[in-house]
Amino acid sequence: MGWVALGRRAGGSSRLSPILSLSLASLVRSLLFTTLCVLTLALTFATFVNSEDIFEEGKSDKEILDNLLLSTRYDKRLLPPVQDADFCCGLRSPGDTSRPVNRSATFTDLTQNNNQNNNHYTPHQHLRTHLRGTLTVNVSVLLLSLASPDESSLKYEVEFLLQQQWYDPRLRYSNRSRYEFLNAIHHHNDIWLPDTYFIMHGDFKDPLIPVHFALRIYRNGTVNYLMRRHLILSCQGRLNIFPFDDPQCSFAIESISYEQTAITYVWKNDEATLRKSPSLTTLNAYLIRNQTITCPIKASWRGNYSCLKVDLIFTRDRAFYFTTVFIPGIILVTSSFITFWLEWNAVPARVMIGVTTMLNFFTTSNGFRSTLPVVSNLTAMNVWDGVCMCFIYASLLEFVCVNYVGRKRPLHNVVYRPGENPVTQKREGGNTTTGSNGPNEIIACTNCGPNPCTHTATNGCAAEVRKKEPPHPIRVAKTIDVISRITFPVAYFMFLTFFFIHYKGATS
Repeated sequence: MGWVALGRRAGGSSRLSPILSLSLASLVRSLLFTTLCVLTLALTFATFVNSEDIFEEGKSDKEILDNLLLSTRYDKRLLPPVQDADFCCGLRSPGDTSRPVNRSATFTDLTQNNNQNNNHYTPHQHLRTHLRGTLTVNVSVLLLSLASPDESSLKYEVEFLLQQQWYDPRLRYSNRSRYEFLNAIHHHNDIWLPDTYFIMHGDFKDPLIPVHFALRIYRNGTVNYLMRRHLILSCQGRLNIFPFDDPQCSFAIESISYEQTAITYVWKNDEATLRKSPSLTTLNAYLIRNQTITCPIKASWRGNYSCLKVDLIFTRDRAFYFTTVFIPGIILVTSSFITFWLEWNAVPARVMIGVTTMLNFFTTSNGFRSTLPVVSNLTAMNVWDGVCMCFIYASLLEFVCVNYVGRKRPLHNVVYRPGENPVTQKREGGNTTTGSNGPNEIIACTNCGPNPCTHTATNGCAAEVRKKEPPHPIRVAKTIDVISRITFPVAYFMFLTFFFIHYKGATS
């Protein structure tokens, strides 16, 4: 009976085996699916925890930046979003409800859909129709050093720090990080940077040190980009009034590819002048004022680009020119006037003074003229040299003229008496004008018959008219000296007044 019962049970199990096998297979599949779901959830949770953990305490700035700059979330080819902080990657803003956009759609599908609505659609139109706004880049300049090769040059070397600051919400990171900012100097090639370039300058000078920039990213996404630049500026000056000119050096910055609707440059804190480093060094560069402005449209060769301009106004070291050129020139010219107070026949003294002052002036002007700028028109220094040389040469010619006149033979052998002045006397009707008669004075008689006659004053003539005798040559020479003592200094003083007022006023 037991075996029968067992056989029956065995026969019954043979009939239930297909059902049991199906149940076991379903159970295995359920276990596998449950295991797969658990693993998926665990992996998702681990990924989420890892994504939140990238800013945790202990993470280095390199690790944070490596996660911030993943290609799946950051593209350096795109401008930072402005109006929509959550928008990225060049598609429409999520807040733009004019036409819903499927973010998983391909660019070809988007192009086809837009072509149906707009026959003039271009492949790049979709990337530009979002509400991105205009990115504002704050700019500031810190002067480090100024230099000029020489006093008469119109080239000035300017070294400065250019700071650019903008906001990129894609680079925000959690406050749980212990870093106030991230040092992104080694990620310089992976971050979007403004394509700022310089216009209206002379030439770049290579930096003296390899690292000449700094790049910092702050918690809220603010990016601070600092560059060291060394420019050789070709300045504008009026060399015709050198050294009274004030050269103006200008350079401007603007974006080379982004128009004003995309990027706007503004001076940080609306600063009107440049900041100067406490350790500012200068060499032959005398900066009197500077200004920071927005480029005038008429001065910009591309009016639809945002542009900022820096004007540096320099001056010459006029104290140097006064002590080396003008004051020595005045001393030499006035020294040549000393000859007018010497005797007309003091040949050695007057010749030595005239020739010495001329040679000294030639030596001084030639030594200084080699450093002057070469221009084709008449300059202030040419006027100074020419007029001063004319005064010195005129004083030498005056001595030659005085000496020549003084050595002439007097008419009628008139004897020169120092302090005696010739007096004209006239006698009419027996009346004689009071005066002294020289022994050799020639007079004209009226009672010599029909024809007038002349004779000496000692020959008694009833009625006579005395003629004025020509002045003695020595007296003429002394008179020339007396006149020169007044005219030469007055004329030179008038020239000095005109020269300094005219050329100094031309700078304004």
